[in-house]
Amino acid sequence: MTTPISQLTRKAMLVTLSLALLSTLIIAIAIATPLLAAEKPTHHPAAAAQPDSSSATLLQLVRQGTEKYTNVNNATAAGYGPFLGCVAGTDHGAMGVHYVNPTLLGNLTLEPAQPQALIYEPINGKMELVGVEFILDSASWLAANNNTPPVLDGQVFNFVAAPNRFNIPSFFELHVWAWRGNPQGAFVDWNNNVTCDGQ
Repeated sequence: MTTPISQLTRKAMLVTLSLALLSTLIIAIAIATPLLAAEKPTHHPAAAAQPDSSSATLLQLVRQGTEKYTNVNNATAAGYGPFLGCVAGTDHGAMGVHYVNPTLLGNLTLEPAQPQALIYEPINGKMELVGVEFILDSASWLAANNNTPPVLDGQVFNFVAAPNRFNIPSFFELHVWAWRGNPQGAFVDWNNNVTCDGQ
């Protein structure tokens, strides 16, 4: 029978591995920016102007659930912390600064109000909330969910298989630009209305 101590140890190991995966992912994204920028968006640009009902609902749910994090101090108090610097594209757009919650990352949480990462744009020494990112290790998620890919309020996650250009295990991810409009679409990785110039 598993003791509480060993359960905590296993959870700590999972969180540590999850953090290492996320850190590698963010570094790889920064290095592979030209490749990512060249990819076609997964959603048609018109979706930004006229989102379908499920997209509009998800944006609203994320906004309502993360409103308290418009103050970055509330985010850090809730267990979110910055990873690396501001991630910007070489030819267009940016992602901003990712604040990651390792507990949510390790728990495979999939709730609009509990994204694994909050995304902030640095502006004159302050952090402005612009969006969120849901990040799920695909092997762990599929094993815990009968091989069913993640879907959040009708929005299917992007799957990045292994082997991949990031040289990390396969994962699912979904950006939701709930606090800053994205001309390419509310769920596209890069946002042309986000910049790192103010850091």
